[in-house]
Amino acid sequence: MKSICFYFQIHQPFRLKRYRFFNIGNDHYYFDDYSNEDIMQQIAARSYIPANRMLLDLINQYKGKFKVAFSISGVALDQMEVYAPEVIEGLRELSKTGDVEFLTETYAHSLSSLFDPEEFQNQVKQHSERIEMLFDQKPTVLRNTELIYSDEIADMVYKMGYKKMITEGAKHVLGWKSPNYVYQSASQPQLKLLLKNSKFSDDIAYKFSDYSWNEYPLTAEKFMSWIASTPPEEKVFNLFMNYEVLGNLQPSHSGIFEFMKALPRFAFEKGIGFSTPSEIMDSHKPIGAIQVPETISWSDEERDVSAWLGNRLQKSALKSLYEIGERVRLCTVRQLKQDWIYLQSSDHFYYMSTKHFGIGNSNFSPYMSPYDAFNNYMNVLSDFIGRIKAQYPDTVDNEELNALLTTIHNQDMEIKRLEQELKKVIGTNEELLVEKLSRKKADKI
Repeated sequence: MKSICFYFQIHQPFRLKRYRFFNIGNDHYYFDDYSNEDIMQQIAARSYIPANRMLLDLINQYKGKFKVAFSISGVALDQMEVYAPEVIEGLRELSKTGDVEFLTETYAHSLSSLFDPEEFQNQVKQHSERIEMLFDQKPTVLRNTELIYSDEIADMVYKMGYKKMITEGAKHVLGWKSPNYVYQSASQPQLKLLLKNSKFSDDIAYKFSDYSWNEYPLTAEKFMSWIASTPPEEKVFNLFMNYEVLGNLQPSHSGIFEFMKALPRFAFEKGIGFSTPSEIMDSHKPIGAIQVPETISWSDEERDVSAWLGNRLQKSALKSLYEIGERVRLCTVRQLKQDWIYLQSSDHFYYMSTKHFGIGNSNFSPYMSPYDAFNNYMNVLSDFIGRIKAQYPDTVDNEELNALLTTIHNQDMEIKRLEQELKKVIGTNEELLVEKLSRKKADKI
């Protein structure tokens, strides 16, 4: 039986406010609260909230036969809790059905897997714990930021305890092979891989309302006939896309919600089912290994990481950011830790890309140019680095600093232990004094 795996990505970055050179050292708040609230609430109203309702209706209507999966960045969850809590409530309702799977990813939607393995591991752990707390599910499938993957990343993921992962079915990696199977990592054979079917995914995500497309209009019946007509041995069809496709990137007036509502009926008529990523990887054996020596992603035609690392501006900014990672991890100041997470979102570096400059607003950038994005980010980062250095001066190297902090921590623990012992002694003495006074009083009587 052929099976469709729907996976939706939800992510919104904390956008930076205009931060001038003269703000450095004087203003330690970096984020554009007005824009972040406005954008989150608009997208929630147009996409997240109605899409949640629609999926819940479909799941209830087909009684466990229709299933989907989500990966929601930690920074998006942080914004939802403040600006659109009803979205999280809707996702909780979906989770309770048992037919929705939540995947784990980097908390910051960051590029840490390319620069800082320890930070990558910490963020995945932090994100997994947040998902379990909010939706009562412990994720078993990992989805890296922007589906970024390589053999080296596979090694890290497997050592973290994961045996299931999803990524892009890049043509230059697959060659003649089809993405419509379960594969395994060449470097870690125990790590199963689900690969995005770019053609079928993009037909919905990008072409659905394109009047110039020769297949327009796309109907549910037509779409399911395409999947049904694939070779009978191809059983898995991974449709991975941004959740904003439903109602925002493809507006409601385009008919996208009606299309989604009709999909299950035509699928079941043709003997096609729906499964979550973990269900597919549990029920299918890998048919072969995928070797990915060079990093891939689901971005652009090249399916590489050039959207975030394609020019000197981006490389310089990322290098400056991750150079201070070890010192930030030694830090215990909550606000610094939070800013560190928010400054890692991949969007900040995507806005610096020169690949899309001059082609409308194709990279959804709030800046006039990539150079404007770079200057603004580097001003913010300069102030942030200054705050870190104020805590931990450059004159002390990381190893020495770690040793000093360990000593201070141990001393704090010893002080707390001695305080507890002192309280016990004081308490005992007070009890003896009370008892002595009571006896004297009794003797007088």
